[in-house]
Amino acid sequence: MAIPIIVNLIVALAVFAFMFRQQSRHATFTVRVFTGLGLGVLLGAAAQAIYGADAPAIAGTNEYLDIVGSGYVKLLQMIIMPLIMVSIISAILKLKDASSLGKISVLTIGILLVTTTVAAAIGILMAKLFGLTAVGLTSSAAEVARGVQLQGSLETAKALSLPKLLVSFVPANPFLDMTGARKTSTIAVVVFAIFIGISATGIAAKKPEIFASFEQFMKVAHAIVMRMVTLVLRLTPYGVFALMFEVVSSSSYTDILKLINFVVASYSALFLMFLVHLAIITGTGLNPLRFVKKVFPVLAFAFTSRTSAGSIPMSVQTQTRRLGTPEGIANFAASFGSTIGQNGCAGIYPAMLAVMIAPTVGVDPFTASFLLPLLAIVTIGSIGVAGVGGGATFAALIVLSAMDLPVALAGLLISVEPLIDMGRTALNVSGSITAGTVTSRVMGQTDLAIYNSETAADLDEAEHAV
Repeated sequence: MAIPIIVNLIVALAVFAFMFRQQSRHATFTVRVFTGLGLGVLLGAAAQAIYGADAPAIAGTNEYLDIVGSGYVKLLQMIIMPLIMVSIISAILKLKDASSLGKISVLTIGILLVTTTVAAAIGILMAKLFGLTAVGLTSSAAEVARGVQLQGSLETAKALSLPKLLVSFVPANPFLDMTGARKTSTIAVVVFAIFIGISATGIAAKKPEIFASFEQFMKVAHAIVMRMVTLVLRLTPYGVFALMFEVVSSSSYTDILKLINFVVASYSALFLMFLVHLAIITGTGLNPLRFVKKVFPVLAFAFTSRTSAGSIPMSVQTQTRRLGTPEGIANFAASFGSTIGQNGCAGIYPAMLAVMIAPTVGVDPFTASFLLPLLAIVTIGSIGVAGVGGGATFAALIVLSAMDLPVALAGLLISVEPLIDMGRTALNVSGSITAGTVTSRVMGQTDLAIYNSETAADLDEAEHAV
C-alpha cells in the first residue's frame, strides 16, 4: 500500500476516533452527523488539492473508505424490509380497524403527487429565469457514451404503462419481494404487510387466544427490529463522513464549472421546493423551524448517500421519535415516498430537462400547449419511476419520450449528475417526511408533545423506548 494512502487512512481513523469520543460524551445525533459531514467536505477538498481528483492516492483511499460508506448503506438496506413488515403489521394490530388505512394511503400518495407537480412547476420557472437550454452544448466522449446508453434504455421507458405498474405492486411471491428483487418490491412488501395485519385483526373476535399470541409475537419482533435499527443508525456519522469524502475528493470542479448555470438553477429550485414543504408544514399549525432542526440528520444522510430507499429506516425513526408521527403512517410515507412522487428526481429534474431540450427541436417550451402536458406527464411519470428504477434518469426518459424530445441530450449533464443527485435525493426524503407529517396531523394522530419538545429523543437512544 502506498504511503499517501496509509497517511490518508490514518487521518480517517483519527476522525472516526474523534466522532466515537463525541458519542461517548453523549453529543447529540445531529451534532455528530454535522461533524461527519463537515469533516468529510474539508478533508475531501484538502485531499483533492494535494493529490488531484484522478490521483491513485485518492482512488486507493476511497476504495478503503467505501467499506465504511457503502457498508453502512447496505446495512440500512438490510433492515428496510423487516422494518416495514413489523411496523405496518404492528400499527394495524393496534388499530384493530382497517378503515383508516384507506385515508392514510390516499392522503400520503395524494400529497406526494401534488408536491411533485409543484416541484415540476418550480423547475420550469428556474429554467426560465436562468435561461437554461441545451442548444450549443458540446459533447465529450463520456457524454456521448451516456447519450447512447440512455437511448438504449428508451424502450424500457416507453413500454411502461400505469396498468402494468399497478399490477407490479401486487406481490405474487412476497418472499421474493422481501429480497428486494424487483424495483417495486418495497411497495409490494407494504401491500403484503397490510394483508397480514388485516387478516390478523379479522380473527381477533373469533379466535382471541390465537390473536393474542400473534400480537405478542409481533411485539417481540418489533422490539428486536427496532433495536437493530438503533444499532445501525449509530454508524451514521461514520458513513456520512466516508461518503462525503469520496464525493468531494473525486469530483471534477472543471466539469462542474462548465455547467455551473445548471447547477445553480437546480439547487435554487431544490431550495424553493424545500420552502414549499415548510410552508405546508406551517399550514398545518406546526413549527417549521423545529421541523428543519429535527429532520436535518436524515436529510444530511440522504444528501451524502444519494439513496432514497436507504434513507427509509432513518426517515421512519425521525418521524416517530422526533416528529410524533405514528409508526404506521411513518412507514407508509417513507415507503411510498421512496418510489412514488419523488419531488427532486421525478419532479424538478425531468421538467427542467424537458424545457432545456425542447428548443433543440424548434419547440417553444414556454407555451401552454407544451407546459400543461409536461406537468401532467411529470406527475403521472413520477408513479412510473417505481416500476423501472434508475431514479431521475428513468423519470427523465419517461417524460422526454412522452413529449417526443431527444433523450440522448440528457447525457450532456453526466459530469454534474452526482452533485445534482445529492440535492435531489435530500428533497425526495424531505417530501416523504412532509407527506407523513401532514397526513398524521390531518388525521389528528400527531403526538404534539414529541413534536414540540426541544429535547427530542436522540435517534441513537431509541432503545430506551422499546
